[in-house]
Amino acid sequence: MTNTTGEIHTSKGIMKVSFYDQDAPNTVANFVKLSKSGFYDGLSFHRVLADFVIQGGCPDGTGAGGPGYKINCELDGNNQYHDRGVLSMAHAGRNTGGSQFFICHSRNNTSHLDRNHTCFGKVTEGLEVIDAIQPGDKIEKIIIN
Repeated sequence: MTNTTGEIHTSKGIMKVSFYDQDAPNTVANFVKLSKSGFYDGLSFHRVLADFVIQGGCPDGTGAGGPGYKINCELDGNNQYHDRGVLSMAHAGRNTGGSQFFICHSRNNTSHLDRNHTCFGKVTEGLEVIDAIQPGDKIEKIIIN
């Protein structure tokens, strides 16, 4: 079975993503639904921490917003490791994710996130874009293939 793929278009370039359909099916489905509806279009990366993560998906740009509902964490799959390029759901506690997600810069400072935040995909091309993103840079659109 092939994984869902997509592209995150930003002002700094395009990141191609392969999603973890087997490990996090509900999280992937939620991200795909929001992406296809245009929810992420024009939103910023509001949190950028060097050698850690870039985070986006907050509709109000503060890190406090979401889609108006919460989704459960999916932490039992084989790919629940926060390596370079991994997409993971941000949350304010277990089972409180919604639309905010982050992409890991590296493995150096992310091991404590394993099995606490749902990993749901990985950047397969355009890893250099992660390093180029600055606070306030925009998600132009997300295309799901």
